[in-house]
Amino acid sequence: MTDNLSAILYKKQDLRLEQRPIPTPKDDEVLLKIHSVGICGSDVHYWADGQVADFVVKAPMVLGHESSGVVESVGKKVTHLKPGDRVAIEPGVPCRTCKFCKNGRYNLCADVVFCATPPWNGNLCRYYTHAADFCYKLPDNMTLEEGALLEPLSVGVHACRRAGVTLGSKVLVTGAGPIGLVSMMAARALGATKVIMIDLVKSRLEVAKQLGADHVVHVTKTTSKEEAAAKILDALGEQPDKVIECSGAQASIRIALEVTESAGVIALVGHGEHDINISIADAACREVEVRGVFRYVNEYPLSLAMVASGKVDVKKLITHRFKLEDTLEAYETARTGAGGAIKVVINCVKQ
Repeated sequence: MTDNLSAILYKKQDLRLEQRPIPTPKDDEVLLKIHSVGICGSDVHYWADGQVADFVVKAPMVLGHESSGVVESVGKKVTHLKPGDRVAIEPGVPCRTCKFCKNGRYNLCADVVFCATPPWNGNLCRYYTHAADFCYKLPDNMTLEEGALLEPLSVGVHACRRAGVTLGSKVLVTGAGPIGLVSMMAARALGATKVIMIDLVKSRLEVAKQLGADHVVHVTKTTSKEEAAAKILDALGEQPDKVIECSGAQASIRIALEVTESAGVIALVGHGEHDINISIADAACREVEVRGVFRYVNEYPLSLAMVASGKVDVKKLITHRFKLEDTLEAYETARTGAGGAIKVVINCVKQ
């Protein structure tokens, strides 16, 4: 056991495959033989731009945070996992002692160690150590690929929970990328009666329809917020009471504010420009709530249950598979969307 091939980002557009030492787990950690790692939009931005928002790559960093693996060994304090267990890896490990952690909002912990977020290494490699209590054992009817996709699904579940999606909700999802799609699937699993999606790309909307969206609406860069709202109302038959905004685009946020039902909720998932010009007077008068969404918190168990029960089929999101040795090609596919790429997954097991 000496091969720990790792995908290391040195700087903008400088991604290298190199060997690194196999780490030793601490008392409360497990050593994992990584199996599947999905490529997230943030991974692509780190590679292409060298940063995501205020997180800047200043030193070599192993990429990857949507992952699953098999337990190779355990620290002496770990009792709930054993070698051979297949697990999904929740990539953010908080301090556990600050007020946010103690209040159950550990995703807001200022000292969270999050995979592949500078300065912390990710797990696009053969072997990786992680806090045992943030590893979730997979049931026999779930694959390791499905385990890796619990990460983006947890984002969608958290977004829906922040928006208050429940039985009978009428949900609009803006943006039909991977996070928009898992948000739509999560909304359906949580009981939403109607789910409608909008996007600029027709092919993505076709996928959304196949995955369970009741209605889809194609908009263009020249579509006004009033025109978009009219299309949504025509398709849905009524105003949505919950909106999951996954694009981060100013135009989409304006559409959300225009179309949301009075007393409804808009959950902002997509992170776009820092400064966005929107008018909130009408929304304020109608008591429309706008809520932020950051990663997820206590969502992995529910996401796992959704997949294990068959309520959500994340396998349908996977369009491309690559070996670890072909990481550069995998990232280019994810960046360009070549071949209709939605979710690109890398297999890290030595072939």
